[in-house]
Amino acid sequence: MFKGLRPIQYGGREVWPIIEGGKGVAATNHMSSGAWAAAGGIGTVSAVNADSYDPEGKIIPQVYRALTRRDRHEELIAYAIDGAVEQVKRAFDISGGKGAININVLWEMGGAQRVLHGVLERTRGMVTGVTCGAGMPYKLSEIAASYGVNYLPIVSSARAFSALWKRAYSKAAEWLAAVVYEDPWLAGGHNGLSNAEDPKAPQDPYPRVKALRETMREGGISDDVPIIMAGGVWYLRDWNDWIDNPELGQIAFQFGTRPLLTLESPIPQAWKDKLTVLEPGDILLHRFSPTGFYSSAVRNDFLRNLEARSERQIAFSMEAAGDHQYQLDVGVKGKSFWVTLGDLHRAREWYGLGFTNALKTPDNTLVFVDTDEMKVIRKDQADCMGCLSQCAFSSWADNENNSTGRLADPRSFCIQKTLQDIVHGGPVDNNLMFAGHAAFKFRQDPFYSNGFVPTVKQLVDRILTGD
Repeated sequence: MFKGLRPIQYGGREVWPIIEGGKGVAATNHMSSGAWAAAGGIGTVSAVNADSYDPEGKIIPQVYRALTRRDRHEELIAYAIDGAVEQVKRAFDISGGKGAININVLWEMGGAQRVLHGVLERTRGMVTGVTCGAGMPYKLSEIAASYGVNYLPIVSSARAFSALWKRAYSKAAEWLAAVVYEDPWLAGGHNGLSNAEDPKAPQDPYPRVKALRETMREGGISDDVPIIMAGGVWYLRDWNDWIDNPELGQIAFQFGTRPLLTLESPIPQAWKDKLTVLEPGDILLHRFSPTGFYSSAVRNDFLRNLEARSERQIAFSMEAAGDHQYQLDVGVKGKSFWVTLGDLHRAREWYGLGFTNALKTPDNTLVFVDTDEMKVIRKDQADCMGCLSQCAFSSWADNENNSTGRLADPRSFCIQKTLQDIVHGGPVDNNLMFAGHAAFKFRQDPFYSNGFVPTVKQLVDRILTGD
């Protein structure tokens, strides 16, 4: 056992202070989370559009039949609740009463509050806690407390936690089981990098976590309430100075990327194979997500295409003004757009290469795409099922008008479509493949040499040694 690492009390029992990160849209399911809990840790079922099963045990495809976005949104919420309930029940059975089962939701997912109520209502006694990030989940404490369930907010700064605590969480302090600090530069998936922080200048997590603990102490929160370090966690030995450190109080650790490569992990074999060949720098921190958040994923053909699309972009005016004195004569079919001379030449060059369609963005720019890509963009926007509370790509919003009031952004993509596709066997190079920035360590870590893929129990045992 790794020096200094001791079990913690959670949900009325002793568990190891290691948590499986809950990866959305079926990348963490009952098999992985149930096994993680059975090994004595805290397993996390993703409650983000999880899979349901038919009577034969086959996954039920999430097909949307309604004609309007609003009605498809209702279908989505029904799928989300049914799927998460099914996953929790199966995970709870696999755990055998050991460890604990949490669920993970994104606050900015479509219908988040309804999904949370629906799942917790139907899984009483099975879910120990709810982790939640991607936004400012003020109502998380109130909802969790109403079902007698712990809540574990995910934040990336002391400032964010302070706002949540003062506005809401202090009223349900007894159900605050831990605070997850997610490193916004190193964590996989969506993260909480603020506009004031430089995506290219990662900060040391220690001072940020120390500041978070100080903020928690100011709120009267005991040092026994753990801060869970998430993002960039691989070997516990790398965090030796954090364990039993009086400045930080109780610390636990979340593993998001390592559990992807286990026998119980539900991701397809092609995804697992890809993880074993990644190099440093193969993970891109980008801002193409329709959520508007930064996120981290493997820099594959899917992301390279989005990068290239945004590079084929020029600013325009609706009338001749300033440097915009040249009328655009390609890609716009008779509409009047005024651009600079340099951009006119670039647009003609892209047009000659086959990028013959100029699509407007919300920022008064045009991006040039070929006809096939334009058709996919337009179809995906039309097929929107409201999987986010606000979507830049389709302009859906969960409000009275079902609209953000902004133009749909062709520089982004349908996140529900691509995440459902990759996790159910779609091509790994042509879909969004979330991963943390330490994913290249699969190739370097001797534990995985000769193609070894551990069970979850073998992985947990390995982690507990410090490796």
